[in-house]
Amino acid sequence: MKTMNVLFLCTGNSARSILAEALLQHRGLGKFMAYSAGSRPRGRVHPFVLELLESLGFNTRDLRSKSWEEFTRAGAPEPDLVITVCDRAAQETCPVWPGRPVTAHWSIEDPDRPDLSETQQRHLFEKVFRELDQRIRIFASLPPEQLEELSLQNRLADIGQDPVKHAG
Repeated sequence: MKTMNVLFLCTGNSARSILAEALLQHRGLGKFMAYSAGSRPRGRVHPFVLELLESLGFNTRDLRSKSWEEFTRAGAPEPDLVITVCDRAAQETCPVWPGRPVTAHWSIEDPDRPDLSETQQRHLFEKVFRELDQRIRIFASLPPEQLEELSLQNRLADIGQDPVKHAG
C-alpha cells in the first residue's frame, strides 16, 4: 500500500488541525503523511498546542500555521484524504483539490477559548487532544481494504459520529 496523504483543515490552523497533523504523523508509522492547513490561518500555532505536544514527546519542529492554498499549487503534496475538524471550515467552500480526495468531517470543539481561565483552557486543549487521538488511533489501525475510497468515506463518517462505537 502506498503512503496516504491526509490533510486536516480548520479555519485558523492554529490548534485542532495542528494537533491532528502531529498525532497522525506520530501514529501513522509510515502508512500516512499528515498535513494541516486553514482557510484563514492565524499565522501561528497556539502556544498551548506546542506545550502539550512537547510535554508528550512529539516533534513540533515542522508545525506551522498555513493556508490551504499551499495544497492547491503545483508540486504540493496531493491529498488522498481531506478531513475538516471544525464546523466552520466544513461549511466553507474548499478549493478544488487535485486528484479528487476522499473527504470527511470530524466535529471537534475549538479549544482556543479566551473566555475561559488559563487552567480551564489547558484542560480543554487536553480534552481535544484525547478526542483527536482516539479518532486517529482508530483511523490509523484500519486494514488496507478499508482504506479504499468508498469504504474509507463511510468508515470516516462513522468515526466522526461515534468514535467509541468503533474503537473495538
